[in-house]
Amino acid sequence: MIPTEDASARKRVIEDKLKQEQETLSFIRESLEKSDQLTKGMVSILSSFESRLMQLENSIIPVHKQTENLQRLQENVDKTLSCMDHVISYYHVAKDTDKIIREGPAGRLDEYLACIAKIQKAVEYFQDNNPDSPELNTVKARFEKGKELLEAEFRSLLTRYSKPVPPVLILDAIGGDEDMEVQEDVTLEHLPEAVLQDIICISAWLVEYGRNQDFMNVYFQVRSSQLDRSIKGLKEHFRKNSASSAIHSPAVQTKRKETPTKKPPKRPGKDDALDIEIDSYIHCISAFVKLAQSEYALLTEIIPEHHQKKTFDSLIQEALDNLMLEGDNIVSAARRAIMRHDYSAVLTIFPILRHLKQTKPDFDATLQGTAASTKNKLPALITSMETIGAKALEEFADSIKNDPDKEYNMPKDGTVHELTSNAILFLQQLLDFQETAGAMLASQENSSSASSYSSEFSRRLLSTYIYKVLGNLQLNLSNKAKVYEDPALRAVFLHNNYNYILKSLEKSELIQLVAVTHKKVESSYRELIELEIQNYQRSWLKVTEHLTERNFPAFQPGAKLKDKERQIIKDKFKGFNEGLEELCKIQKGWAVPDKEQRDAIRQAQKRVVSDAYKAFLQRCANILFTKNPEKYLRYAPEQVEEMIDKLFDTSA
Repeated sequence: MIPTEDASARKRVIEDKLKQEQETLSFIRESLEKSDQLTKGMVSILSSFESRLMQLENSIIPVHKQTENLQRLQENVDKTLSCMDHVISYYHVAKDTDKIIREGPAGRLDEYLACIAKIQKAVEYFQDNNPDSPELNTVKARFEKGKELLEAEFRSLLTRYSKPVPPVLILDAIGGDEDMEVQEDVTLEHLPEAVLQDIICISAWLVEYGRNQDFMNVYFQVRSSQLDRSIKGLKEHFRKNSASSAIHSPAVQTKRKETPTKKPPKRPGKDDALDIEIDSYIHCISAFVKLAQSEYALLTEIIPEHHQKKTFDSLIQEALDNLMLEGDNIVSAARRAIMRHDYSAVLTIFPILRHLKQTKPDFDATLQGTAASTKNKLPALITSMETIGAKALEEFADSIKNDPDKEYNMPKDGTVHELTSNAILFLQQLLDFQETAGAMLASQENSSSASSYSSEFSRRLLSTYIYKVLGNLQLNLSNKAKVYEDPALRAVFLHNNYNYILKSLEKSELIQLVAVTHKKVESSYRELIELEIQNYQRSWLKVTEHLTERNFPAFQPGAKLKDKERQIIKDKFKGFNEGLEELCKIQKGWAVPDKEQRDAIRQAQKRVVSDAYKAFLQRCANILFTKNPEKYLRYAPEQVEEMIDKLFDTSA
């Protein structure tokens, strides 16, 4: 059982809690009632607000739409005014641009082009909107005037600033420093950069808007004149400096096969003025290629691409034609020289032809895209030079064979004939142009191998040619020698000429060149030389024959000689003395220019004569054949040797 006091206490507690709960519930009910009242009030306010908003919207929307319409109208008005201003501006273009157009584009190209752009737009406007208006004619005329002045400015700038390239710059461009392993590429500046940019700008405008190609004609005419003047200036430079030897060597002469650093060789009668002309022409050819390349580079910046080749073709014609004409004149001069039988004159063609052929690849590359008639000019000149050169070579060989045997033209002392020295000099000079001369000969061959000849084929042709000339020379010398009545002088003459030919062949590369096709040429000449020495030595037989035992009287030692026997010995002495004196007197005036050969001939003759004379004196030593021995014993053996030592010596 729970005690009564505890139950009462718990009951009081429960009653207190119940009372609190009832109070809380009562508070919540009151709060809910207040909330409902507030909600009803808020709903009422919102309903009132919504009603007012609807009224406001109904009032504002018409106003807003009206405002939008007004704004649109305002914009249309602004646009209309702007268009009106724009249109009105076209009517003022002629007046606004008059001063600038009249004054021209000089010094203010950008402003001028902007001005023309305005005029152009005005033209387009009137053409589209009012083609019958007088304003169209006005702006059209103004546009044409502006274009005219631009064309005039193009011509003016080009003419004023286009100057011939100075010769020194051209020489630097085509020559450079030959000692340098790498050649520096010299750039030729034809126009100042600012001027060039203005010209490019005008050109671009004339192409795009001017629809006129006349400026291209102006361009090639002005630049053509400068190109030609540059080359003529170089030529004049060579004339003025003809006395100077410090002239650049041709650029194309570097790294070539034909010992190009040698200058064109001297020929008989060749003067320095001709050397200068040859050197000048060679340099002008190189200059043309370099300047033409430079002109093309400049042209590509100014002339539209599809007009570049044609304009370039026209631009180079004058200078190219002048060079080709000069080349033709050289060929004509060579042809006239051949007609005069002056074959050495044709040597002027060799350095030029070699240079033309070496330059041809660069020439062809530079003229790529030009007309066929332009491209064919250099090959035609080369062919012409090869033809006349080959003709000269062949006629020279024939002239050596057919040179007349004129007695008055023969050397009295039997020395080297002028024909021999000239022939050898001519052949030696061909050595500097072996490939060129060989190609000349090959160009005239009709065989299939000639059409695609190699350098070896050309070399063999040249070798055969030189051998032919030498053969013709030998035949002619043999005929000329017959002019001499004295067989000994004939032998000395042939010996001197054959010896000169052999020594000349050995001193130069001619011997190796001839040996390409005729390996025994050296031994052949040595045999000829030895044969003529033997022929010469026969002249002494009429001296030494008196010293032989033939007809010498046979007698016993101590026996008295008969008159007839004494006379035989006297005649032998007399014949020897007179023969010795006569030969020494005659042969002293003859010549053997080669000291080595001269000494050898004297030595051999001394040995033969002296030995025979000593033996003869030995036989006559104890014979009393005369009361006046000094009359017959005129010379001691030593004196005889001294006399022979003075042979071929006019100063003795």
